[in-house]
Amino acid sequence: MALTPEDVVTKQFQHVRFKEGFDPDEVDDFLDEIVVEWRKTIAENEELKAKLAAYESGEAPAQAAAPAEEPVAEQSAPEPEVVEEVPAPVAAAPAAPVATGGAAASAGIIELAQRLHDEHVAEGVAQRDKLISEAQAKAAAILADAEAKGRDEIARLESERVTLEGRISELRQFERDYRSQLRGFIEEKLRDLDVAGSTSGATPVSAS
Repeated sequence: MALTPEDVVTKQFQHVRFKEGFDPDEVDDFLDEIVVEWRKTIAENEELKAKLAAYESGEAPAQAAAPAEEPVAEQSAPEPEVVEEVPAPVAAAPAAPVATGGAAASAGIIELAQRLHDEHVAEGVAQRDKLISEAQAKAAAILADAEAKGRDEIARLESERVTLEGRISELRQFERDYRSQLRGFIEEKLRDLDVAGSTSGATPVSAS
């Protein structure tokens, strides 16, 4: 079946949801422009066919008009035969190219739309992969930085722990030394008291 501009105008496409596609208004406007140009082409083709038919139908009268003596009936006699015979093949010849051209144009539009859709989808996939790659690289950098800070913090706390343990050991040693010195001092004083008491008990008391 030959494709006509009316077929393009009345063609209904199924709407899709939740998928990437083209703006229906832009597609409709573009198809309207194609229909306008197509109709202009068809009108020009019809005009050319009409001129060709008129030209071919006017060849016989032009040749017969040369002798003025011939009657008018003889001049007009061949016209119906030429009009009936010539327009039929002339009108039939351009019909196939017009229909073929319209079908090819529609196929080209669909192919272009599909190619643009595929390119748009491929671009979206590439952009998605790029964003995922950047996010993964950023996450890896953040994780590495956090691990490095964690190691530094652990090393700092370990150093502080060693320092505190050394300080505690020093304080315990100081406590032991202090207790030992204090014990020796108290024992020495107790011995002095014992010696002093013994000495005072041996001394005789005077009569006075």
